[in-house]
Amino acid sequence: MSELEISSVAVNGYPCRVWQKGTGAPIGYLAGLAGLPKWPAFAEALAVNHKVIAPSIPGFPGAEGHRELDTTLDWIVAMRELLNGANLEGPPLVGVSIGATLAAEVAAMWPHKVDKLVLVAPFGMYDELHPTASPWAQQGHEFGSLFCKNGDAYSDFIRRPNDADPVEWPIEMARAREASARLLWPMGDTRIIRRLHRIICPTLIVWGADDRLIPKAYAEKFAEAISGPTEIVEIPDAGHLVDLDQPEALAEEVLTFLG
Repeated sequence: MSELEISSVAVNGYPCRVWQKGTGAPIGYLAGLAGLPKWPAFAEALAVNHKVIAPSIPGFPGAEGHRELDTTLDWIVAMRELLNGANLEGPPLVGVSIGATLAAEVAAMWPHKVDKLVLVAPFGMYDELHPTASPWAQQGHEFGSLFCKNGDAYSDFIRRPNDADPVEWPIEMARAREASARLLWPMGDTRIIRRLHRIICPTLIVWGADDRLIPKAYAEKFAEAISGPTEIVEIPDAGHLVDLDQPEALAEEVLTFLG
């Protein structure tokens, strides 16, 4: 397999890291609330047969510029700029959590720029009958059990890389939480329901069977609102961040969907 390649894309004048690995047809991967502190096992599994391109979302590890983004429209336009710079206009997009929200927003605003779409437990809606939990109302030690069924999977993933500054690293992770709050606070509702009908590409919706953050009822809500053909898959023994809990199982579902 090829080595991990690192490049950068400027979004609103701020650098956003782009990781790339593998050969074959390209797939875009937008990570969830943990961001991309390291190259994940899920991306590694996809890279066996595909070129995986994983840009860092503004404010998350590897990227800056989230404080320039005040509205949902600001975020959507920034993501279009990021994906365009990473050569991801056209290839399939896989998004997890906040990454899934932004992937769906881009696919709705520019329907012909996304070939296929995989949404893993996206934010974007709020239903009082099925309330979501708030990741911003938790203490740091509670994140692991809220985001993953196996809390150690989250803790291991966000552990400071050897080349990261020990003082700066907790600040960088706090910055990621700030960035997510700028888009999703307080209830994670971006009014995406008003735009989902514009998504016309085939879409796979994935939910962890043990998601404690966003109830599985939202999978049906997304599927019903999207105009293109949709499938729903539930991954056993997985929480909100399915890519961390069950990377191999998620990769298998994604590759089957993409054909």
